[in-house]
Amino acid sequence: MHQGPPHRRRRKRGALAHGIGITKGGRNTKLHAVCDEKGRPHVLLLTPGNTHDAKVAMLAIDAVPPSDYLVADKGYDSNALRSWLIERGTTPVIPSKSNRKVPIDHDCQIYRQRNVVERMFCRFKDWRRVATRFDRSIKTFMATIAIAAFVTWWL
Repeated sequence: MHQGPPHRRRRKRGALAHGIGITKGGRNTKLHAVCDEKGRPHVLLLTPGNTHDAKVAMLAIDAVPPSDYLVADKGYDSNALRSWLIERGTTPVIPSKSNRKVPIDHDCQIYRQRNVVERMFCRFKDWRRVATRFDRSIKTFMATIAIAAFVTWWL
């Protein structure tokens, strides 16, 4: 099959090319973020909604210098991520999933700081364009998120 010259190839189309995945709730995009203790985003990654959190975690966390603790929700509970964090010198503060055969304890006092992450996402959702994903292109949507992050960094 003749493909033609490289400049005439068709661009990729479809849901996957735009970072949209099929989930229980329908078509969705997931935003992964690493923020500091003030709720300012340092790393932002977009994935299709059906991508597991733990698969993207190492990529996002590796983009920032190691810290003493990493606070994350149950979606990031995996043995591989926990061992990688410990090798990195970071203490994982991640509650165990309910289906884990041997639950792993976490520091409840430090885990209370997770509300900082939730408040950061709520500030993003104040932007209607981000909350409803008006943008069809993943590049345009990520640009909108970057602008929102830039503005909320100073608020």
